[in-house]
Amino acid sequence: MGRIADTFARLGREGRKALIPFITAGDPEPGLTPPLMRALVQGGADIIELGVPFSDPMADGPTIQRASERALTWGTSLRIVLGMVREFRKGNAQTPVVLMGYANPIEAYGIPAFVADAAAAGVDGVLVVDYPPEECAEFAAALKAGGLDPIFLLAPTSSDARFEQVARSGSGYLYYVSLKGVTGAAHLDLDEVARRIPAIRERVGMPVGVGFGIRDGAAAARVATVADAVVIGSRIIEEIENSSREEAPGRVAAFLEGVRKAMDAGRSA
Repeated sequence: MGRIADTFARLGREGRKALIPFITAGDPEPGLTPPLMRALVQGGADIIELGVPFSDPMADGPTIQRASERALTWGTSLRIVLGMVREFRKGNAQTPVVLMGYANPIEAYGIPAFVADAAAAGVDGVLVVDYPPEECAEFAAALKAGGLDPIFLLAPTSSDARFEQVARSGSGYLYYVSLKGVTGAAHLDLDEVARRIPAIRERVGMPVGVGFGIRDGAAAARVATVADAVVIGSRIIEEIENSSREEAPGRVAAFLEGVRKAMDAGRSA
């Protein structure tokens, strides 16, 4: 098994749910990304989603868009992001890292070269927002051949056909978008999430992570009662935005530690 499967297996044995924080690589500056990744682990991250900055996002809300803009002003490219993962791996060989972004940087890099270089850098999974599963079977197969998990999004509006395609092509875990909107939105319907997740898990046959709209420990704890993983991003980036570069890793670790404690307390209750 790869690191992602190992992580979910371990958490299952422990009766715990995965905490998956998201940050944008290169924000607020490239040199701070590996320390922020280490801070996420310190705060309780089980898997890290690392955003590849892109100039024309379609699913990112204002907070993550600002993070991408800051990263791009430093010239943060996909190649540089892979270098950040290599730097992180010098001190951490256990925590899975998933790259999350858009197709254009990968296609510009070249898919065979990207798969080889991502695997060599220590990447474990790839989530491409604008690669729908029914249109990228070859890409998913290339990732799997390289030892990487192709991770896909499903939403409240996803069709039965898309569920079936994700079950065939995806691995690692599924990212369920919990609302109709962009990242950072504040209208998460937790009751609707709780109603849908068991059927989704049964249909796709893999762990289900829930993201979009989770902003605090209380929401994370409620989602964790029904999902296998909780994904939280915009709120972490706000911590980075509102900190000095020196303070950012500590503030991120402290915030995430509170989320982790809330999730674990909810399990105990």
